[in-house]
Amino acid sequence: MVRKILFLVVGIVFFAGLSSANAQDWGFNPGDWEFTVQGSGTSDDSVDNSVLSSEFSIGYFFTDNVELGLRQGIGFVDIEGSDDVWNASSRGFLDYHFDLQRFQPFLGINFGYLYGDNINETWIAGPEGGIKYFMSDRAFLYALIEYNFTFEDVDEADEAFEDGRFVYALGVGFSW
Repeated sequence: MVRKILFLVVGIVFFAGLSSANAQDWGFNPGDWEFTVQGSGTSDDSVDNSVLSSEFSIGYFFTDNVELGLRQGIGFVDIEGSDDVWNASSRGFLDYHFDLQRFQPFLGINFGYLYGDNINETWIAGPEGGIKYFMSDRAFLYALIEYNFTFEDVDEADEAFEDGRFVYALGVGFSW
């Protein structure tokens, strides 16, 4: 079922991107920089128990399609009567963008480190993909999905891939 939905979404994005072609220069150019940000949070009615998370990235385009960047995520949990807890991840990424005018699907890989108060600090890596939709020539909305797996050393990486996790993100980005 998930596979059918994925193919449907990719098909819609592909054909919508083809039909949106016009004189506007959407997307990225060699030498462009990109900044993205996302965030979320929740609290109870007295704001005593809260969970906050945020992530940002900075990337550089070597070509119209190839981006290399860094992504930083942080999560914070404040539960009444407990110690505050924070966790974070720092990852490098390499993505290839498919230029469909306003729609910019991308596929890539990431590699980094997980750390914080209540997790085992470890290496993290995996494939990623998503789409960017340009609202103007320099501002876009994006959706990202990553499949990350953790490992202590290279020997564990093959076995760890099967025990990964999915990470989803929705946010806004800007290029210059």
